[in-house]
Order: sequence, then structure tokens, then C-alpha cells
Amino acid sequence: MGKVTGFLEFKRAERKYAPVAERVKHWREFVQALSEEETKVQASRCMDCGIPYCHTGCPVNNQIPDWNDLVYHADWKQAAQNLHSTNNFPEVTGRVCPAPCEAACTLNIDDVPVAIKSIECSIADRALEEDWVVPEPPETKTGKRIAIVGSGPAGLAAAQQLARAGHDVHVYEKHAKPGGLLRYGIPDFKMEKGIIDRRVKQMEAEGVTFHCNVHVGKTVSTKELEGSYDALLLAGGSEYPFDFFAKSDGRGLDGIHYAMDFLPQQNRRVAGETPPAITDAKDILAKDKHVIVIGGGDTGSDCIGTSFRQGAKSVTQLEIMPMPPEKENKELSWPNWPLKLRISSSQAEGAKVEYSVSTTGFSGEAGKVKKLHYVQVDSKLQPIPGSDAALDADLVLFAMGFSGPVEDDVVKDLGLPVVPRGRFKGVDADERDYKVPGQKKVFAAGDIRRGQSLVVWAIREGRQAAQSIDKFLMGKSTLPR
Repeated sequence: MGKVTGFLEFKRAERKYAPVAERVKHWREFVQALSEEETKVQASRCMDCGIPYCHTGCPVNNQIPDWNDLVYHADWKQAAQNLHSTNNFPEVTGRVCPAPCEAACTLNIDDVPVAIKSIECSIADRALEEDWVVPEPPETKTGKRIAIVGSGPAGLAAAQQLARAGHDVHVYEKHAKPGGLLRYGIPDFKMEKGIIDRRVKQMEAEGVTFHCNVHVGKTVSTKELEGSYDALLLAGGSEYPFDFFAKSDGRGLDGIHYAMDFLPQQNRRVAGETPPAITDAKDILAKDKHVIVIGGGDTGSDCIGTSFRQGAKSVTQLEIMPMPPEKENKELSWPNWPLKLRISSSQAEGAKVEYSVSTTGFSGEAGKVKKLHYVQVDSKLQPIPGSDAALDADLVLFAMGFSGPVEDDVVKDLGLPVVPRGRFKGVDADERDYKVPGQKKVFAAGDIRRGQSLVVWAIREGRQAAQSIDKFLMGKSTLPR
């Protein structure tokens, strides 16, 4: 747990960002890593708190105090081994996870939690730089064949675990390259895609076979896969976006798009990848436009950063909820994830953020959107009379979340029911074994099962589903759950 008195001696320090004027000119990552010595100092702040609440905050149950102590004592290789024992892709979560572990840290009671995310990323990047991340092929093969539909974080985590257990694993991806949301949703300035490519090569060396440009449920029958493999894992995303507007509201005007039509296009441009037929081939660009982003979450922030890098004239983000407090009430929230004001790196690049705003419609000229109409709402989200107004809008991006999986491919092909989970939907499968009821050998994990969530939750689900599939096929499993 680091130095016993470290939390008393040293202040919390986080990674810094490159200046806004510099970073908006390119698509590369702009987070400036802590030095080795600075990372050791931050690791030393991990205190002997008795009950490590950071464990409860981390979906993959990272052994955070253990690798903090190893970093403090400069045993980086052992720290990397410990980190990888619970997390297949720590270099990913070290970049894009919101760090619920830090919210649960005992030191967060005083708003100075251990810089867990920065330390995790330092360990993961050091492991890659030192070539400690190598293929781990199985000593023996089981002869069992498993198909995984979807190569996002859940599918990749499950595939790696199952391949290391000796199974023959085939991953089916409808896009040109593996990665799912990691490749086509997260902008390159938050995570460069070489990270995914390196992991894919590692997994191929471990025995995983990737089948890209294969849309299961469309170009290949799900029943065909079910008949050819000993187990089938559905690990697709929650891709059906919320859309609350009708054509009478101006919804049909040109220039109004879903965030997940906008973001993947730019990722493909950066990669030099030709858009596939399953996506809208029309370019969606923010250059010289007044951009409005509807939705205050991570996807909305990604739209903001992408718009600025494309040369937007202005970017405004609208959030229907009231502005959160700058500081949470620890007595009510800790160690759970608190509701409080957070300014993302993309918002800090110059976006105007408006709270308590509900969009009422759109208007335009010559078939193109020119204005977004809105009304202010009260604490109960009810319109405030007389507060109607409008904003200039040349490009409107919907980033209001996703209601559940698309239902016209795998779900329809297998005749699977989708079940409500709060305001989201998912394929019915129990978290204890991830098996789909009424199906002999079909499992589901990740966003398709639980609704849209964090990358770290997808990794957890993929790992746990792998353990369940291994046990289903072999009668027992040595894979961690």
C-alpha cells in the first residue's frame, strides 16, 4: 500500500494536458504522462486504510493497493503482472475509464484520492514499452470451438480468456477491423488505435481468429454459427440511439445526425479506412459550422473535441438536467460514484455548456437546419413558460444515449426477447452464468446484456462470461471470475 505516511507527506498530482491551442490541431493523444519518479510518489500515497474501498469501486476488481505498493518499490514488472491478472486491457482503461475507484478511495473523503488511473496507465504503458506484454498461448488445446459476435471490449476480453484456456476462438466483427466501440467510437485524441492493433496481434498469436466485414444475422446466419460451434457468445453493443423528435419538429432537415454516425467517420478518416456500405457514406463535417451537441455525457464530449479539431465555428452542448453541484455531499455519496460537476478535456477546449435545456424542434432554409429551438426547464424537467429561445445551428448531433441493441440482426435471427433495464434494454441473460434463457449454448455479455455502460464493465462481463462458457464446455474452469 505504498509508504505508510505517504498520504500525509505528498499532495495528489495528476497527468496534465497539452495546451488547447496545440492539441486541437491534431488527432493524437495529448495527455502528458507523469515521470517515473512522480508516479512512484503518487503510488506512495496509497494508505493502509484497512478496507480498500477502491476494490468495490473497480468493476474488474483490480488489486489497487498491491500494485501501488509494487510501483512505490520500483517493481514495475510485478506490478504489470498483477494488473493484467484482473484486467486484459489496462492501457485502455488507463485512458478512458472515469475511475470509479478514485471516487471510492478513502482519501476521496477529503477530495484528494490516490491518482489510481494515472498509475494504472503508467504501469500498462511501461509494460508495452518493455515488451512485457507477450502472447500467452495455451499449453494444450481442448478441441472446443467458440464463436464470439462483436469485437468490442467485452468480446475481446472473453476471446482472450477463452483462447488462453485452450479453446479455438473465432471473433466475428461487422466492421473492417476489430475493436468495436474502442476503434470506431472513442476518438483517436483520447486513445490512438495502435493500442488495439497491438492487442489484436497478441490475441492472434494466442490462437484467436478474427473474421471482419462479417455481419452476423445479415451476411451470415446466427443459426449457422450456432450449429458450427460448441458455444456462441453475443457481445455486440447497445447501438440503438435515443431520438425523441418527429419530422414535424424539423427532424428531417439536413445537418441533424446521430453522434455515432459522426464519430466513426472521423476515426475512419484518421485510419485511412474506406467507409463500409453499412454506414452512411455522406460526409458529416463540422468545419465552419455552428455545432450543437444534445447530451451531456462522454459521447457528447467526444463530439465536442472532434468538432473543434474539424474546425467548427462554435460548439454548444445542451443538457436537460440541472447543473450538478461543484462538490458532492460525501456523507451521502462516498464510496459510491457521486453526482458532481465535471469539466471534460473536450469541454475545456472552448465549448459552451447549457444546463436545464430541452430542445423543442428545428428550423431551416432550403432543407438544411439553421436554428435549434429550445425551452428552459425547472428541477422537475417541466418547461418554464416564456423561456423559449433559439440557437444558430448548422450541425446538430444527438448524443442522448442508447436504448439497447439493434434488433434486426442477431436478436431477430435467434428470436431473442429484449428486456427492460431501467431506461435501457438488453438481451435476457443472467449475470451469474451469462446464459441466454431458452438457448442451449448461447451466452450474452457486455452492453447487449446490461445496456450501455463503461468499457471497464464490458471487460468485466467478457471475463466473467468466459469463465461461465469454459465451465459449460469443460465441467469446471480455472479462469478467474
